[in-house]
Amino acid sequence: MARHLITSALPYINGIKHLGNMVGSMLPADVYSRYLRQRGHDVLYICATDEHGTPAELAAKERGLPVDEFCAQAHDAQKAVYDGFALAFDYFGRSSSAENRDITQHFARKLNENGFIEERAIRQVYSPTDGRFLPDRYVEGTCPHCGYDKARGDQCENCTRVLDPTDLIEPRSAISGSTDLEVRETKHLFLLQSKLQHEVEEWVARHEQDWPQLASSIARKWLTEGLHDRAITRDLDWGVPVPADTWPELAAEGKVFYVWFDAPVEYIGATKEWADQNPADRDWKSWWYEADDTVRYTQFMAKDNVPFHTVMFPATELGVREPWKKVDYVKAFNWLTYYGGKFSTSQKRGVFTDQALDILPADYWRYFLIANAPESDDSSFTWEHFTATVNKDLADTLGNFVNRVLSFSRKRFGDEVPAGGEPGEAETRLGEEIASLLAEYETQMEALQFRKAASALRALWSAGNSYLEEKAPWLEIKTDKDAAALTLRNAMNLIHLYAVVSEPFIPSSSAAMRAAFALPDDTATWITPEEARTLTTLQPGIPFTVPPVLFAKLTDEDLETYKARFGGTDA
Repeated sequence: MARHLITSALPYINGIKHLGNMVGSMLPADVYSRYLRQRGHDVLYICATDEHGTPAELAAKERGLPVDEFCAQAHDAQKAVYDGFALAFDYFGRSSSAENRDITQHFARKLNENGFIEERAIRQVYSPTDGRFLPDRYVEGTCPHCGYDKARGDQCENCTRVLDPTDLIEPRSAISGSTDLEVRETKHLFLLQSKLQHEVEEWVARHEQDWPQLASSIARKWLTEGLHDRAITRDLDWGVPVPADTWPELAAEGKVFYVWFDAPVEYIGATKEWADQNPADRDWKSWWYEADDTVRYTQFMAKDNVPFHTVMFPATELGVREPWKKVDYVKAFNWLTYYGGKFSTSQKRGVFTDQALDILPADYWRYFLIANAPESDDSSFTWEHFTATVNKDLADTLGNFVNRVLSFSRKRFGDEVPAGGEPGEAETRLGEEIASLLAEYETQMEALQFRKAASALRALWSAGNSYLEEKAPWLEIKTDKDAAALTLRNAMNLIHLYAVVSEPFIPSSSAAMRAAFALPDDTATWITPEEARTLTTLQPGIPFTVPPVLFAKLTDEDLETYKARFGGTDA
């Protein structure tokens, strides 16, 4: 089987992420990783907290903590939430690790050796009030492109254009709010992306036809506008230091690398962190070095991260002139909005992941978010839509089916799977329908079309209800007990199938369904369409229990409570 390397965009360290962050990177990466593992592939899913840059320093200052202590606490807090969402990372690292520092510095040295880094004197914003230069996010102001008045000095959150602090209109210090700013000369390292433009264009051209249109169009837009040489160092106290053996003057001044230079390297760094925990059994380099023919690499991210992963980091990897693995497939997502407005960490708008887990178990959120993933366009979160989806798909279609079948069978046949008669025409039709729907589910999962995969999974659940309504075992038992037993045994086999194939979406609920049956050797990681056609996994006599209610229906009172807490009007 193939080796699959999976990464999702690194969540930034300054605070718990919102649902938009979750569905735009980590959750779909987890769903895909789980699916691939079930199909027998060798999978490595890597992620980490992105801990360098000005927001980390600003957040630490606001908390009154040293930045390293703040990052350590924030990493643990984020990891606890991701554990709550059942994200099955193989490793969740930290970009402040020694491994990332060493590999980032190695990349910088190689780029310099190959003529792709240049030291330049530039004019940079300086705040006399703060007594320091103000890099990127330490400067706020109005975006010159769209007029957004809370743009940061590295990127406008509103229009996603990449900026320099000196681009901003009416700039102010993010530390003190002072508008008494000067422009002074200082030295920084520049990545000469302009010299790599042609190579990046050739690389993108070889891959973009396979990527979603969203990813390829963003990459192509950047290339059409032309790659510009970009400063890759900053005046900060926290970050990967410029190596003194190569740039002694800048190192003495305390320069560190720009967060967007070292953050993508952390995918490699975190893999080495993972390997360093068990070096006898783990070979990190086989996933990243000379791995083009042995590893398929898929990245997951929201659209604002696409330029850095499809243009800037590939330029870095190309310029190093070493055979580092580059991404094969970029799964990009649009925005999940909250009643038409943006989720925003900085402005605390929308539902945040820790709050979500306080309200309902993770599977409710996992299913809703993936079933409504913003793939082809932005999608909107509303409490009305969330409640309706939970009630219709999870509570009524899946949960009610499981409860009806197991409760009725226990009441009429006891605590073992009943035998019943021989399958008939209805069972043949059911087998063909399940096989077809499961094949569709596999096709969409392989294509990373998550909304379509969720639709196929929902159709699988619905097929069970249709079969139950057609056969009506509560009526069959009055005239033909064996026929009713056969219906219930087939329905139980469907429950077991649902438990296996639903695991990427709703892992906790799938485990509960699977645990309902005391199979002596339940080692199945997947059920193929051909196997599903006969539905014979559960043989008569296997003990079973009725699990607790899988999904509680949400009431109108619940809906009003959620809207009162989080707001429920158009933003």
